[in-house]
Amino acid sequence: MHDETPQAAEEAPTGPQLRPQSLMFALFGGYVLEQESGYVYSGSIIEVLARAGVGEQAVRSTFTRMVNRGLLQRQRQGRRMYFGLTEQAAQILWDGKKRLWETGAVNDDWDGTWTLLGFSLPESWQRQRHDLRSRLTWSGFGALYSGLWIAPGDIDVSELVSELGLAAHVKTFHATAGEATDIGLMIRDTWELDSVGARYADFDKRWSAWLETGSGDPLGTRLRMISEWLDIIRTDPRLPARHLPSDWPARSAQETFHRIAEQTEATAHRMATELLVALRSP
Repeated sequence: MHDETPQAAEEAPTGPQLRPQSLMFALFGGYVLEQESGYVYSGSIIEVLARAGVGEQAVRSTFTRMVNRGLLQRQRQGRRMYFGLTEQAAQILWDGKKRLWETGAVNDDWDGTWTLLGFSLPESWQRQRHDLRSRLTWSGFGALYSGLWIAPGDIDVSELVSELGLAAHVKTFHATAGEATDIGLMIRDTWELDSVGARYADFDKRWSAWLETGSGDPLGTRLRMISEWLDIIRTDPRLPARHLPSDWPARSAQETFHRIAEQTEATAHRMATELLVALRSP
């Protein structure tokens, strides 16, 4: 095992409390997803996540929860327990990698189209209504009116609606806004821009300060940064940049993210390769 003392928890910027599952996803997405052996020894995962400030008991509890939710699967070899991704979790991570490294946080190429989704559910279907709204928010939609939600671009929600069993109660359309519509005002009325912008600004401020020192454990730092960044961009609907405030902080925050990602990539990869013990074929 690597003989450097974990320092990321002490020296990475103090920020929002990160869920152990988010850090687990950052670890698997960065260093396990594309490997030939998709199973990693639990002890080595515990050692790596300690560098991101997660205690052993929290990691073990996360293993159990993720197995129960169908996100991880176990495989024993001798006295050691190994964990690998399920197909569901792998798909989540592939989607996350695309959003991290390809799509990005700034929407400069919006084509002027919107996806509109209307729904009408029986009053007693409170759980279904909550689940639908949660999934729509996660997918970048905002509530234009109570039963009419909207998102920029061409969004395919057929799988989402099917999974919830609501296909008969949902209608979707693709449209462009009329000339009389003030898109900037519509965006401000539909989405909580202040909340989203504040998260980007806070990320940029704290991690820009880290760039001045570059201290701490590179692997733990990288996992914490990627986990936090994913949490932010997954709740950002990627609204068209030309209709956002001129000082919208996502652009600067994204530049900071990529600078730190580049700075930590090589060393973090070397450390992960040394620390993570993969399942070997018998």
